[in-house]
Amino acid sequence: MLPTLKFGPQGDEWAYDRDAKIYDLTRGVSPEYTIRTTQGPADTSITLAPRLSALVVIDMQNFFLHPRCRDHPTGLAAAGRIIELISKCREIGIKIIWLNWGLNEDDLSTMPAAAQRSFASGLITPPSDERKARNGFGFDMGEGRGRLLMEGSWNANLYAPLQDASREDSDTFCTKNRISGFWNGETPFAKVLANGGFRTLLFAGVNTDQCVLGTLADAYYRGWDCVMVEDCCATNTPGGQDVTNYNTSTGYGFVVDSKAIIEGTFDSGTRK
Repeated sequence: MLPTLKFGPQGDEWAYDRDAKIYDLTRGVSPEYTIRTTQGPADTSITLAPRLSALVVIDMQNFFLHPRCRDHPTGLAAAGRIIELISKCREIGIKIIWLNWGLNEDDLSTMPAAAQRSFASGLITPPSDERKARNGFGFDMGEGRGRLLMEGSWNANLYAPLQDASREDSDTFCTKNRISGFWNGETPFAKVLANGGFRTLLFAGVNTDQCVLGTLADAYYRGWDCVMVEDCCATNTPGGQDVTNYNTSTGYGFVVDSKAIIEGTFDSGTRK
């Protein structure tokens, strides 16, 4: 038998069983739930503690998914799988956190130039399809869609099937004002993580290589365990999904899919 490898400071370490190819992320907390990975070294699994874990669903909003705003077939496909995943996470005791754009007037007045430009491409090169116009944060999109990504507007609301899957009484809802919801330690998402005792974060949403990756990478930099649920993430960027899968599985953390989570198992001696 090969000796177990330990990573991280005492009390917050991972243990890696090289014979079984299992990373233990539980920090000694039970029950323990084991999931096989779908990218990276073959036949590898992770064991997490649902009590220390959260599913972070990012930007599944009308602006990014609804046909009145854009065409995003892979995002719509991911939405259905996210709904199934949410059900499983609730069953095994993993917290659901919804992380969405939701700007206010103060955000507009302090938004950095680079961030402003990234959502104002329609002012630079007008699109052929007016649905896809990005004329700047707070711009009135017309036709009842509201101001672009302003909190409370129709376009910033959760896409209806995801809204129906959410639970006001048990889920946590966080707004963000940057591509990353974790760009500093005072964001609503950062405060939820600091106060909630979470150590392992499972990521789903759109777009994989932008807001999902931005938040995942910031969580990685700040010391959280990062697990991307690849079939519950989507992007229209050519090659963006594959590159993010690769970089997450080889650097930032682990990649699994919804099937692996649904088929995961509680370890013997813990509840089923």
